[in-house]
Amino acid sequence: MISELYINSTPNEVTIALVEDGKLAELNSEKEDQSFSVGDIYLGRIRKIIPGLSAAFVDVGYERDAFLHYLDLGAQVNSVIKFTRNTSTGKNPNPSLDNFVLEKDIEKTGKISSILAANQWVMVQVAKEPISTKGPRISTEISLPGRYMVLVPFEDSVTISQKIKNIDERSRLKKIMIGLKPKNFGLIIRTAAVGAKVSDLEKDLADMMEKWNNLHHQLLTAKPPFKLHGELNRTSTILRDLLNPNFQNIHVNDSAIFEDIKLYLRSIAPEHENIVKLYKGKEPIFEHFSLEKQIKSGFGKTVNLPGGAYLIIEHTEALHVIDVNSGLRSKADINQEENALTVNMEAAREVARQLRLRDMGGIIVIDFIDQRVAANRKLLYEKIKEEMKKDRAKHNILPPSKFGLVQITRQRVRPEMNVVTVEKCPACDGTGEIKSSVLYLDDINTNLRYLLKEQGEKSISIRTSPYIYAYLTKGIFSIQMKWFFAYNKWVKIIPDSAYHFMEYHFFNASEEKIKLS
Repeated sequence: MISELYINSTPNEVTIALVEDGKLAELNSEKEDQSFSVGDIYLGRIRKIIPGLSAAFVDVGYERDAFLHYLDLGAQVNSVIKFTRNTSTGKNPNPSLDNFVLEKDIEKTGKISSILAANQWVMVQVAKEPISTKGPRISTEISLPGRYMVLVPFEDSVTISQKIKNIDERSRLKKIMIGLKPKNFGLIIRTAAVGAKVSDLEKDLADMMEKWNNLHHQLLTAKPPFKLHGELNRTSTILRDLLNPNFQNIHVNDSAIFEDIKLYLRSIAPEHENIVKLYKGKEPIFEHFSLEKQIKSGFGKTVNLPGGAYLIIEHTEALHVIDVNSGLRSKADINQEENALTVNMEAAREVARQLRLRDMGGIIVIDFIDQRVAANRKLLYEKIKEEMKKDRAKHNILPPSKFGLVQITRQRVRPEMNVVTVEKCPACDGTGEIKSSVLYLDDINTNLRYLLKEQGEKSISIRTSPYIYAYLTKGIFSIQMKWFFAYNKWVKIIPDSAYHFMEYHFFNASEEKIKLS
């Protein structure tokens, strides 16, 4: 499988597209003003305890208090509280846990009011980003992920990922890490550690211990709410989790991000540094690499499959529903059972891709085409499990029910990715009233004159649909050329198929969109 990463950076947002074998597999968006990421660690203050919910609300600096349930406290929460208190009061000036005495594990069925109290300071980690009107969900089980392992303070064990099946390799890794790990720190060995050199494992552990030392240094003087440790940005997180020999290219359109990625790769995988490439083309990066069409076609209500079948995807507050339809495929085959199996196997692959692409979480119900043969239902179940192995999110798949439904639960840690695939009516802009098309050019001329003459903008570019682009640039003495003679400045015009055909926007020299009232 060939993997490629495409990064589109704008002044307000960074969008990351992961492509596997030429097909869009994941799409992540990270806004510049985003305050919370899964994995960030905060010093928070308990606002109030809700005994009926067995939960607490914690102030971590978000407009809505974070939610901390008793089940998210972790067995060693008393050790976390003790470490937080001692460090904040200066009684624990050393980040090492060599002389730290771990507290007893809490009961699984205890009461949160016996552990936490109002106004208490506590170190917490974001487990779920704020979604809709809810604040972030947090946990006191602190962990620091690296490329090969996850460092877990206040534990004292080495756990090997269940995905590592080779017994000899499991034994090798466990023996190495038992000898390397610091006292009172646990380690979870990731699948990326398979075949890793001891020196690489040592370096990864040293990097995580440095993060822990920095966290401790911040905690010495911090007052809640305060961010003690920030996770990597989404780009670096994807590289850390996914980078493997199958990665062939990383294309990025921003020179600053380009240098950051090269620097990051130099530290974790120097042999992959040359796969990072800076895109300098005139058209948008997603447009150039034919990703815009995949994004638009992949997020609609209807998703077409190559064989003529299609999926209908509906989202509700409680769950997601996916209906598999044979479409034109049903006319092509005589044997109904074979036709159903073929369509279902094709749909299983696409369903797994859609879950990753849209980052759908919670309960997902898939209505596959009915299959009467038990062996075929088993083949379908195995196919779904095989395709879902590519998914990094925790999930659970139930076998097809007697009604032919397959149920999947999938972990959701951030808001679902949603891309608008419908466009405003190009004639009425959604108002129901038609504006004469000849007036659009007058609007553009008026706004351009205002920006260049009255506002004194030094450089202006127009991003618009290919339709308007062609109209403005056609001919030797085009409208674009007339502007050059009129204003003595070249106005750059960029076509973008993501715009509806009468849409246009002005951008300044810093590539920031200019808002016009």
